[in-house]
Amino acid sequence: MKPPTLPTKFFVLSFAIILTACDSNRTASGSAGNATSAFEDREKAAIQGDADAQYELGLRYSGAIDVAKNDDEAVKWFKKAADQGQIKAQYNLARCYEDGTGVPQDFTEAVKWYRKAADQGDVFGQLMLGAYYSEGKRLAKDEAEAFKWYRKAADQENAIAQRELGLCYDKGQGVAKDEAKAVKWYRKSAAKGFAKAQSELGRRCHLGEGVPKDDIEAVKWFRKAADQGDARSQIHLGLCYEKGEGVPKDDAKVTKWYRKAAEQGNADAQYFLGSSYARGEGVPKDEVMAYMWFNLAAALGDDGGAKSRDTLSKQMTNEQIAEAQRMGREWQSKQDGAGH
Repeated sequence: MKPPTLPTKFFVLSFAIILTACDSNRTASGSAGNATSAFEDREKAAIQGDADAQYELGLRYSGAIDVAKNDDEAVKWFKKAADQGQIKAQYNLARCYEDGTGVPQDFTEAVKWYRKAADQGDVFGQLMLGAYYSEGKRLAKDEAEAFKWYRKAADQENAIAQRELGLCYDKGQGVAKDEAKAVKWYRKSAAKGFAKAQSELGRRCHLGEGVPKDDIEAVKWFRKAADQGDARSQIHLGLCYEKGEGVPKDDAKVTKWYRKAAEQGNADAQYFLGSSYARGEGVPKDEVMAYMWFNLAAALGDDGGAKSRDTLSKQMTNEQIAEAQRMGREWQSKQDGAGH
């Protein structure tokens, strides 16, 4: 199966870190009157030099919590708190420099503040440094340093870091290759619900890599990740239903899981879904739908999709091909509008 085109590991990991960090930053907002009073109280404390209040004020301006969004004000208060050693403010200030929010984009400053937060034990700063060193983005590639920072974050029970640590042991990056330790860290991450680790455990159970081959266990982990929207696991789960590995064969479920991944823009899944329509397995046979999905896969560089589309087109009328292409454009337009 041809691997789909995906964003680099750095950007995928960074996005996961950002989402998790955003969750940790959320603060509750009360009623209008109480909120105004609370804001004024925190503002007074911030002006008097209270670092935690300064950080909270930065969050409020950044997230438009009980006050109009103002990125410049957010940076101002994050900086005041960060200069006093407030860890979360240091991380958020680094984010501002990374994204160019409220300040000119400056990766050197971003790294500086991530490191300050990481040195004080901030798990998200540690994760970002690990990602930087791992991918050679913003910092010179250094697998040993990446391992060091991932280990620090993993020891704080962070699921993302635990999965990355598993990868380090898996690939021998920054540490001696060790299958048993790779599986250990994948399991820790998967048990916390991190889909990428669940997917990797499913793959290993399916192939018998580092663990006894167990298709039922593989399906369990693929399903957990697939239910969270992990496209690779959705494809694997579809393949399990197609081959009857760990589950009874079921063409309808094959198509269901291929469709879920295809709708996310995964080229492999689009090719497989096209094949289901071309054969009439799990769905009524439909050459127009088959052509549409093959063509979408081909547009993402999938050779199988291009070949199948071209072969199928010889059996279709010009009107059918035009309709399939129109449907594909409409589908892609909806995806683009949804931000996919």
